[in-house]
Amino acid sequence: MIDYTKLQKSLKHLELQYENYCNAQYRKELTELDKEGISESTIQRFETCYDSLWKVLKRYLIEELGIPEVPNSPKPTLRLAFENQLFSSPIEQWLHYANARIDTANDYDKDKAEQCLMLMKDFIDDAIGLYQTMTRTTWE
Repeated sequence: MIDYTKLQKSLKHLELQYENYCNAQYRKELTELDKEGISESTIQRFETCYDSLWKVLKRYLIEELGIPEVPNSPKPTLRLAFENQLFSSPIEQWLHYANARIDTANDYDKDKAEQCLMLMKDFIDDAIGLYQTMTRTTWE
């Protein structure tokens, strides 16, 4: 049986922190350093959520779909999930998420951070959709 708890928790935390990030621009009491910290925290939550998601997805492919050999890395796992029609969005979108994760792991460059944050709403929506597909439950 697959435990979805860590994925659910990390996705919920990302969802809440992204909302905080979106609202930060309207909060006059925040300094630029505060806003930068919120941005960095949002990216860190994305990294945690993404890592949790692809690992749970790998287990789902093995345990639920009965695929005996699933690669032990994100991009091939994502491609296999796409081939098994688990995504509602194109594989290219999921590969953008994978590249954003790789980029932020190596460098918190301002441009890379902004590019990652621009993907966040779509990632959250897609991750929720995948969560619902795998768990056969509704996101709360």
